Amino acid sequence: MPDLRQALVVRPAGPLAGTVAINGAKNSALKLMAASLLAPGIHTLHNVPAITDVGFMGQLLESMGCSVSTAGSTVTIDVPGDISPVAPYELVEQFRASIAVLGPLLGRCGTAQVALPGGDDFGPRPIDMHLRGLETLGAVFSTAHGYITGQADNLLGERVLLEFPSVGATENIMMAATLAKGVTTIENAAREPEIGDLAAYLGRMGATISGAGTATIVIEGVEQLSAVDHTVVPDRIEAATYLAAVAIAGGELTLAGARPDHMDMLIQKLGDMGMRISPDPDGLWAYVGSRLRSQDVSTLPYPGLATDYKPFLVAMLCLADGVGIVTENLFSGRFRYVDELKRMGADIRTEGHHAVVRGVPRLSGAPVKAHDIRAGAALVVAALAADGETVITESQHIDRGYEDIVGNLRAVGADIERVQIR
Repeated sequence: MPDLRQALVVRPAGPLAGTVAINGAKNSALKLMAASLLAPGIHTLHNVPAITDVGFMGQLLESMGCSVSTAGSTVTIDVPGDISPVAPYELVEQFRASIAVLGPLLGRCGTAQVALPGGDDFGPRPIDMHLRGLETLGAVFSTAHGYITGQADNLLGERVLLEFPSVGATENIMMAATLAKGVTTIENAAREPEIGDLAAYLGRMGATISGAGTATIVIEGVEQLSAVDHTVVPDRIEAATYLAAVAIAGGELTLAGARPDHMDMLIQKLGDMGMRISPDPDGLWAYVGSRLRSQDVSTLPYPGLATDYKPFLVAMLCLADGVGIVTENLFSGRFRYVDELKRMGADIRTEGHHAVVRGVPRLSGAPVKAHDIRAGAALVVAALAADGETVITESQHIDRGYEDIVGNLRAVGADIERVQIR
């Protein structure tokens, strides 16, 4: 008998109404878990999403000697005095955020052996900037047999100029620099809210960091750090997903816990398209009562429109009035899901890093495949306005970034279920 696979089935059900609670940010929680390696003791992280990637990171930390336990949205990490500075291939290949352990291991242990990372397949995302930044602090790297081995007997603070404001490189350099001797200055640093959350966590641990959220971050090295409690910031990408859902299906949603100040550019763009969005005592309120207007979209580093927002914006443009041109400035190969939307009747033409999206009145349900976390979620929200039934296979990708997306959408009126198929 063939193995059974999970899929999501979505049928149109009219406007959405109600409240969705926004979980802690995946892209922050994973890095905070990695940062816990910097200090022995018991770390407690609150508002952690119950997603597959968090489970993978927990297993990775356990492979190094930590004890990881979960109770609801709280993850407790007991970091021992001696840890094994090796991140094995069988775990690292599961998710790209695993490279975040490189900086903490070099900072605390002076050595690290990390398998080359896996994760979503939407084009190359080389870690050269991570390595060059850490080399500036004194690390030496070699690569063999699928592993990166780093040695850093004496990390020294230096000026690090990033050629691009890479989130991952900024995080790895920040974490390593907390235990380096002297002052490290990261210029052209990433400015995402998740960087600010990591800086706040490291600050609680005893690090001295200024400038997080700006293009220049200064880290003064300290002798040691301590284990602490911390609450993860809300997930702006998850909030964007549910904004796209109400944009496509129509209706009114409150996103409890969402941070509008983390999504200024997106909110402005959605307002230009015709959505009504405003801050709410509980988070963020959104209403859509008519067909949206097409707008041009370009991805840029924060505070610009995040590349993770783009699949949702493309799905919205598929049903908007007019033509929108979407430009991807950050990653190559991130239009793979376009073919899946075209199977549903979308009118999209791609050329290089541009997509021209001509809105149609309705989509039609079809069998489609989720190629990565956000592309899969975009297919889910597009299916809310597709006639008939849409079956989304490879739905395990979606589970890597969303806690109970099926239950959340059902609670606000969507017709969606999880099924097993052959």
